[in-house]
Amino acid sequence: MSTGTGGTYWQGKALPSVFKHDLLRRYIPPFGGMTGTQAQDRRVVYLDGYAGEGRYENGEPGSAEIALQVASYYRSRGLNLSCFFVEQQARSFVRLQQVLRGYQARGVDARAHHGEVNDVLDDVVQRAMGVPLFLFLDPCGLCLPMDRLVDVLAQRRPQRRPATELLMNFSMMAVRRLGGHVRSPKGNEKSLERFDAVCGGRWWREYFTGGSAEEDAAEAVAAEYARRLKQRTGMFVHFVPVAKHPTWKPVYYLVFATRSPYGLWVFGDAVARARSEWWKTLELQEEQEEPDALFSTTSILRPDPSVVEKEAVPIIAANLERLLQSGRAVKLVDHTLELFGQYYGQVTEPAARKAVKYLHSEGKTPSTGIGGDKTRELIVQPPTA
Repeated sequence: MSTGTGGTYWQGKALPSVFKHDLLRRYIPPFGGMTGTQAQDRRVVYLDGYAGEGRYENGEPGSAEIALQVASYYRSRGLNLSCFFVEQQARSFVRLQQVLRGYQARGVDARAHHGEVNDVLDDVVQRAMGVPLFLFLDPCGLCLPMDRLVDVLAQRRPQRRPATELLMNFSMMAVRRLGGHVRSPKGNEKSLERFDAVCGGRWWREYFTGGSAEEDAAEAVAAEYARRLKQRTGMFVHFVPVAKHPTWKPVYYLVFATRSPYGLWVFGDAVARARSEWWKTLELQEEQEEPDALFSTTSILRPDPSVVEKEAVPIIAANLERLLQSGRAVKLVDHTLELFGQYYGQVTEPAARKAVKYLHSEGKTPSTGIGGDKTRELIVQPPTA
């Protein structure tokens, strides 16, 4: 259950929200485009389980309005994105409804529920029967119990098609706080039990009872959570750290789960592009706060995308070379994580095409990397004897 947002939260986006919302804006459209054809009526179901007010006071769209904008765009192209929004706080719900009405008037299929996401989750899953489903769960506090997620992702929607995907906030602030409860003789047992449910057991407490530093223990809990979610759902699960500053600890991780190699590929590209937007916003904020500074801290810390890509291409090429050692052709999208390796979510998809060209220039594949196919669809041949 979410702990709610403060009175100033909706005045403007903080940096973590800049990253998260840009990622949503980049990923929801291709998700609908890739999966919408899986349903006869070209319908996709989208659930925002902690929707908030939908729009910031300065007019910028929140997560709910971003989805509504996508739904409006797709409606004109024959794709129906059915949007379900849930908000617990009464004041935020009223404002959310006001945002929805404008889009409902344009024919967008959208509805809101005042209460807990758990109240409507079963109904939304039922309404998504036979059509793709995207779950966006972004609480300010703890997320849904793992058993609840596994029930939906692995028991009720275990198939690859129609697609089911999850993007969820896993709060590192909550993990650190609750880790303190484990180590304290005055720790709140009810809070600990709630997090036991989130993690699917008491296993996470062990990381805070040893001699590990708090941050090391918290990171270990996040990694183990991802491993267990992957194991119990059979899905690809990837964690993306989100922080307020490049030198600070993550505020939360965004947990992405999919069964589709295409989803994994497109999500990695979207993360890399959203990360670039995060850096731009950080630099702009520093310039506004210190207009007379000769240079910003961000300008020093920010990695040059072209330099990162230049470093990444030969490493991606080496990863591809290893995949080709099997003697079989490699379709890039079928090997996303093996291909990008440490650069997954760090570089955009054109780096993969450049890696194919690099490997060709080294005489290690007859495939040139030149052609009209999308990069992810490239099929790379092993070297000839």
